[in-house]
Amino acid sequence: MKKILITGGAGFIGSHVVRRFVQQYPDYQIYNLDKLNYAGNLQNLSDIEQNPNYHFIMGDICNMALVQNLFNKHALDSVIHLAAESHVDRSISHPIDFVQTNVLGTVNLLNVAKEAWGKMPSDNRFYHVSTDEVYGPLGVNGLFTETTAYDPKSPYSASKASSDHFVRAFHNTYNLPIVISNCSNNYGPNHFPEKLIPLAINNIKNKQPIPIYGKGENIRDWLYVIDHARAIDTIFHQGINGETYNIGGFNEWKNIDLIHLLCRIMDEAMKRPSGSSAELITFVNDRSGHDYRYAIDATKLVNELGWQPSIKIEEGLKKTVTWYLENEQWLRHVTSGEYQAYYQTHYNKNI
Repeated sequence: MKKILITGGAGFIGSHVVRRFVQQYPDYQIYNLDKLNYAGNLQNLSDIEQNPNYHFIMGDICNMALVQNLFNKHALDSVIHLAAESHVDRSISHPIDFVQTNVLGTVNLLNVAKEAWGKMPSDNRFYHVSTDEVYGPLGVNGLFTETTAYDPKSPYSASKASSDHFVRAFHNTYNLPIVISNCSNNYGPNHFPEKLIPLAINNIKNKQPIPIYGKGENIRDWLYVIDHARAIDTIFHQGINGETYNIGGFNEWKNIDLIHLLCRIMDEAMKRPSGSSAELITFVNDRSGHDYRYAIDATKLVNELGWQPSIKIEEGLKKTVTWYLENEQWLRHVTSGEYQAYYQTHYNKNI
């Protein structure tokens, strides 16, 4: 039996990771630590919250006493660390919040794990989930590999780059057993509607403008979130101690082309005239430090651990659109803030 702390498990990617581990490994005990800020939503996990191997703890990774108590009380042997401030625009407005959570919170977890596992058998793993944004922008050609030099351009990517460096430092200095993954842009169910795809879906549904930065020429590699959860599962169980693995979808798209595809899918799903959704596209001033292109080379993960993305972009977008249209209450709760009352209703406030 493994006892795994998953941080940020009520968020978009985290909830899919939690669900996968709870359902795939009933002998594991999964402890979900999340402070339930604007993007943490326990409704994402309502289908598994009664499972006997799932435990939720409301709390902040920066709270050392809380984290120490969790390690001591539950004899945690592994961490999958996803908790992070992640929206670039928010990092530009509030950079200190990103330093606090992404850097200091990560170091707090590392330090507690180091102290706890120094007294335990060595079947431990600290898995740090990072982003391709730490590598900075690419030109027209080339791909990010695990050895690409870091060149962060926003407060968000700088904070994630710093946390990556600390994770490697704890491995090199204290022999902490770690793995790191850097992933491309995720999309899929349960995504908080401030990111491009869920924002566009919600705005199209309500016939509101779809804001596109600049001319929409920025290029991203897109990864379906359930494929990302599968990759995390693979790396957690099979990854080599101290190694880094890039996770990508092999799906490079210009933002404007992606939105046009999404518009066509929405027109069909909502039985609207062809082209009507695309009329909502509105170009807005580009944001500061907007990197031109990210593209992940996931060859190492494919060749060494046998993982492959299973969903191509058009199929993934159709699945995503279907989910949002079938879960209007979830979307309404998120956009209105009602989801934040879920914890008060369904959990003991003193947990």
